[in-house]
Amino acid sequence: MPLLTASRMERLLAADSASVESEIGAPIPEWWASEVERLMRFRLQQISEMPASEPWLLRPIVLRDSGEGPRVIGYLIFHGLPDDRGFAEVGYGLQLDYRGQGYAIEAVRAMFDWAAREHDVHRFRASISPGNDRSENLVRKLGMAHVGAQWDDDDGLELIYTVDGWEPAA
Repeated sequence: MPLLTASRMERLLAADSASVESEIGAPIPEWWASEVERLMRFRLQQISEMPASEPWLLRPIVLRDSGEGPRVIGYLIFHGLPDDRGFAEVGYGLQLDYRGQGYAIEAVRAMFDWAAREHDVHRFRASISPGNDRSENLVRKLGMAHVGAQWDDDDGLELIYTVDGWEPAA
């Protein structure tokens, strides 16, 4: 999954998607750019305050073997650097047409493996809205356990899932 660096996010926000598409090897659909616009602006601010967070923040999920050429079908993020307890929090979104086909779990697993291999991070968490059965199913398949709940000012009640001791695939 290609990284959306600050430079790439700035170009996307300035409606220069062609150069970013060339760099990531896939067209960026209009729905994607508009869906993640607020997220890109937030992550750019985060990078300006803490440049080391950039590789953790935003990646498009690119389906390479679609039969129609590569295509962006969603996004994946960590919400920032691992916290003071060593947990990196994952977030993701997938276009409706691609849900339930294993793409999200493959992408999350790849990001967990990246964090474990490249940064020696083996603790992950996810915050999920109650009733989001697909996401709850996904994190359970990854071995994550429900450990509590929290209130998020933007999203309301969230269920917290964690995994401690993640080992990347061989």
